[in-house]
Amino acid sequence: MTWYDPRMLKWFKKRTVREAKGVSGSAPHIIGRDHHNISRKNISRNALKVLYKLNEAGYASYLVGGGVRDLLLERRPKDFDIATDATPEQVKHLFRNSRLIGRRFRLAHVFFGRDIIEVATFRGPNVDNAKTSDQGMILRDNDYGTLEEDAWRRDFSINALYYNIDDFSVVDYTGGVPDVKAKNLRIIGEPEKRFREDPVRMLRAVRFAAKLDFRIEKRCEKSIDKLGGLLEDISSARLFDESTKLFLSGHGVESFYELRHYDLFYTLYPEIDELLDEHPKLEKFIEVAMRNSDRRIANNQPVTPAFLIAVLLWPEVKQRADGHNAKDGAYLQALQQEGDHVLHHQQQRTAAPRRFTAQAREIWVVQQRLIMRRQPYKIFEHPRFRAAYDFLLLRAESGETELQELADWWTRFQEVEGEERKSMVNSLGGGGQKKRRRKKRKPKTNDGQAAVADA
Repeated sequence: MTWYDPRMLKWFKKRTVREAKGVSGSAPHIIGRDHHNISRKNISRNALKVLYKLNEAGYASYLVGGGVRDLLLERRPKDFDIATDATPEQVKHLFRNSRLIGRRFRLAHVFFGRDIIEVATFRGPNVDNAKTSDQGMILRDNDYGTLEEDAWRRDFSINALYYNIDDFSVVDYTGGVPDVKAKNLRIIGEPEKRFREDPVRMLRAVRFAAKLDFRIEKRCEKSIDKLGGLLEDISSARLFDESTKLFLSGHGVESFYELRHYDLFYTLYPEIDELLDEHPKLEKFIEVAMRNSDRRIANNQPVTPAFLIAVLLWPEVKQRADGHNAKDGAYLQALQQEGDHVLHHQQQRTAAPRRFTAQAREIWVVQQRLIMRRQPYKIFEHPRFRAAYDFLLLRAESGETELQELADWWTRFQEVEGEERKSMVNSLGGGGQKKRRRKKRKPKTNDGQAAVADA
């Protein structure tokens, strides 16, 4: 047979009742090396070093999770995570280049320069000993277990696949292989219970569905519709991290519309979500911006969360600033004031580091200066010029046609030099480079002192 056998579906369907209890107790499906498409040449060299060293020290050693899933899908994995029966302390003792992290889940990071290989000990059942909140959310849990128990503790079946470095087989306890084949995103166990344990799993479901073009199972969909509000209990810092993963994954457009579809965008950006409901045309700007970021990521160009923040919050910032009905300098002041207000309020939902919010604020201000076109040379030298220019282009592309002429002017300004650029500035007249006024001299008396007017 090939690496996927349709007969596996019948085998896994019989395990539904046991699966709901958390641990199957049945033997896994083992897919031998000749029947799957994973090759070690596609696995990170550093990950292989960790796998082999654990194995040679007598510990079980498996590549696990998204790395296995992506290799089966013939995608290039972003990360290579490892699961083992060695405790975090034993891993640290074995690898001098490692560090233990985490409170809720204790694990080890093994460092190879900038490359980090995450090594986690098999997790055990969390029924009795895990510390949970009143809503059922797991707060702390460091119980270790077996490979099978670890598999049933994973969130989605497609992330509970193990590549055994000992014999190069794929180990599947939860039906992940048929789900990968069917492009089915299924949570392991009873959906409502698993989402209550960690509501962020709902955001992860959306991210995987968008990234992999998978369909979320109906049971999961119903639970997401019911429990989306639980995300309000998650720390604002963690929600910012998750939203960044969603929108800067290279599949930002799909993630945005999936979040809107499942009404989860409201839990992250409530004011923006309501504004988009009232003015659907505003979605176009966010879609165009997300598509631009996706394109940059695909081309290995840099992206920053600061630009993401500027894009997502702009509809509200602009609406509030427009309410001042001011022009030029007064409007710029209103933009700064309302930008600060929106950023401060949003921090309660998605707490971004100050360096990102400060950059977002600068992008809004500088792109408005681009519109005003005062002191072009000075604006051109601003550190946020390029980001503000890109922001202006996105506004023009998304439907603000009155900005297209301005966008074209700034494009041309960057392309030319010397006298041609100076001519562009001079053609602006009063709106161009601000001329310094020469102060008027006071008349002097014969003794060289400034004359003083008679009282």
